Amino acid sequence: MRGLSWSRPRPLLLLLLLLLLSPWPVWAQVSATASPSGSPGAPDCPEVCTCVPGGLASCSALSLPAVPAGLSLRLRALLLDHNRVRALPPGAFAGAGALQRLDLRENGLHSVHVRAFWGLGALQLLDLSANQLEALAPGTFAPLRALRNLSLAGNRLARLEPAALGALPLLRSLSLQDNELAALAPGLLGRLPALDALHLRGNPWGCGCALRPLCAWLRRHPLPASEAETVLCVWPGRLTLSPLTAFSDAAFSHCAQPLALRDLAVVYTLGPASFLVSLASCLALGSGLTACRARRRRLRLRTAALRPPRPPDPNPDPDPHGCASPADPGSPAAAAQA
Repeated sequence: MRGLSWSRPRPLLLLLLLLLLSPWPVWAQVSATASPSGSPGAPDCPEVCTCVPGGLASCSALSLPAVPAGLSLRLRALLLDHNRVRALPPGAFAGAGALQRLDLRENGLHSVHVRAFWGLGALQLLDLSANQLEALAPGTFAPLRALRNLSLAGNRLARLEPAALGALPLLRSLSLQDNELAALAPGLLGRLPALDALHLRGNPWGCGCALRPLCAWLRRHPLPASEAETVLCVWPGRLTLSPLTAFSDAAFSHCAQPLALRDLAVVYTLGPASFLVSLASCLALGSGLTACRARRRRLRLRTAALRPPRPPDPNPDPDPHGCASPADPGSPAAAAQA
């Protein structure tokens, strides 16, 4: 009997353990945390946007005139496409330091302040396509050291300076199609060591020496066949088109060779030094000539002071032609004038 009394409570203990280990509390906790973040106006979600678990805030197609307030560190992706954000002021995304994806397509954006992206050091994807950007200030993308994908397609860029992109060591994809670019500034691609995808079609590339850096990059990173056929340049004064991939390095043999970094360092070092040496030489030569002239003048004055004065001639010679001087009072001319 004693053994049976000790064996009966075991099923009850197992039932209690099953109830304690049931997943109901976990599901209750998940639903409690998911419900506020999935609704607009939640503490970690911008007021007008819709947020879902994982840090995604969707603010697309809401006719927003500016970046919404209330961005938090929990945001990982911010969708602001198809709005009316015409300009990005300094610190436009303050508070969203953990943001990794930012979509600003089709906003009519025409102005980006140089400090608009400050604080977004974790950003990996930035889409600025289908806007109205005509120029980018130097240092615009400098804070985005983790950026891997940048799209500037469908804008009005006629020139893209290396200082605007800055040094982006992790950038792998750059979209520049459908702009107004005739060439890429020298040194732009050299500051993007990880770049392996460059989209170029739809630009009025000009066949000339300015394309040499771009063609050299394309030989090292061939474009897909479908895109290589559409990246064309036009010859100045002609109506013929040529694919950029058809130019070898020999085609630019008539162009001036760009100086290497070592040569530039020598020029920038010796140039000011040689100028200063030439200036000092000119000053020394001018000072020497001035000193010599002053010395010669002093010698002439000293010699003149030591020389005795010439005595006046008591009997001046008469006029060799036998005519009296007009100033002689005894001359006939003087008598006639009197």
